[in-house]
Amino acid sequence: MGDKTMSFGQDLTWRLEAGAFDLFTGLFRLLPVDAASWLGGALFRLFGPLTRTHALAEQNLRLAFPDRDEAWRRRILGDQWESNGRTVAEFPMMDRLLPSTGRVEVVGAERLAEIAAGGKPVVFVSGHFSNWEVMPAAIVNSGINCEITYRAANNPYVDRRIRDSRFRYGVRLFAPKGGDGAREMLTALGKGVSVALMNDQKFNLGGVAAPFFGRPVMAAPGPTRLALRFGTVLQPMSVQRTRGARFRVIVHPPIVLERTGDRTADIAEGVRRITAFVEDRVRERPEEWFWVHRRWPPEAYASLAADGDQASTDSSAAP
Repeated sequence: MGDKTMSFGQDLTWRLEAGAFDLFTGLFRLLPVDAASWLGGALFRLFGPLTRTHALAEQNLRLAFPDRDEAWRRRILGDQWESNGRTVAEFPMMDRLLPSTGRVEVVGAERLAEIAAGGKPVVFVSGHFSNWEVMPAAIVNSGINCEITYRAANNPYVDRRIRDSRFRYGVRLFAPKGGDGAREMLTALGKGVSVALMNDQKFNLGGVAAPFFGRPVMAAPGPTRLALRFGTVLQPMSVQRTRGARFRVIVHPPIVLERTGDRTADIAEGVRRITAFVEDRVRERPEEWFWVHRRWPPEAYASLAADGDQASTDSSAAP
């Protein structure tokens, strides 16, 4: 009986959360796009610094930009909260943020047209830049047959709503889970369907080490493995917010992988190049990256805390 009670309680919680999700979506869709985006940004800028993740974002900035001063970090922290808030508020209305609406400029659109016409699938790679949902919308809007990987929501009712809302304007989502996800991506590429993956999150299990802002991080080898297996390229893309709820999607030059005969080394080199691409984009526009996650290994944060303790000790010991 206990298990059934727990199951009923969990289901009820999920349904209530889904109801709140529907309410949020409905209310924000009543607003003009720019007003909704501004409201989300203002709320997150106000309340984001009061959350526990604010301290994590500050630690990440210290790890990535140790030479920057406190005023710079404070400005970037505020701006990144606004960017996150705008992104959250824009999720319910992504069908109004397609290139066809005039709100998204695509730099390198000819490359997307080439991929669409060429028939050979590619592996799109990117990171959580600005409103990262704009990137898959731009890909499918260009006529490319592509499946987008994402992390499934814990709540299955909310997850279904996310998938259905994206499917309405052509974005087909699937959530890789271990071997099943790998098989799904292999099947897609085997059928000539491109795949797109985000590559800026921590990937411990089976990850490959690569330098990121001068420190090693564990990154996903999947995109590189797929590209090597199917003899195709990694196609980097990024998103920039130009003004309000308007964006620039940049299709960067493809990453052509080498086959040296040492598969392990070739995969490591591909992972390094993807991670370097992400770092370059973050350096260009640090206020638009998703700083509120633990990108570095625990020892990096431990060393940061130790440095802070030492600085505090030195300060107190000074005459």
